[in-house]
Amino acid sequence: MDKMPIFPDALVNAVMGYGVVFVGLILLMAVVVIMGKAMTAKKAAPQAAATGSAPAPAAAPAKDGPVAPGVAGQIALHDVGDKDAAMIMAIVADKLGKPLNELRFKSIKEVK
Repeated sequence: MDKMPIFPDALVNAVMGYGVVFVGLILLMAVVVIMGKAMTAKKAAPQAAATGSAPAPAAAPAKDGPVAPGVAGQIALHDVGDKDAAMIMAIVADKLGKPLNELRFKSIKEVK
C-alpha cells in the first residue's frame, strides 16, 4: 500500500507528452514563418531594384489617335463580336484577380 495509484501517474505522463509535442510544433511553426519572411524579403529586394531603375516603355500611338493610359494596344478578334470579347476579357481579369489594364490580350478566337 506504499504505491501511488496508476491513474494519476499516467495522467501526468500524458500531459507532459502532449506538452512536449505542442511546444515542438510551435517551434517548428516559428521556424517556417521566419524562413518564409526571409525568402519573400530576399525576392522583393531584387524586384524593387529592377523596377525602380528600368525606364517606362513608351506607348505606341494607335491608328485612331493616342492610346489611353494602361491600354496594351490592338487586339485581333476572330469570329467574336465586340461585346463577347469584352465579356471574355472581364471574366479572365476577374479570375486572375488583376485589373484589366494590367493584362494584354493579343487575339480572341472562337473555337468551334
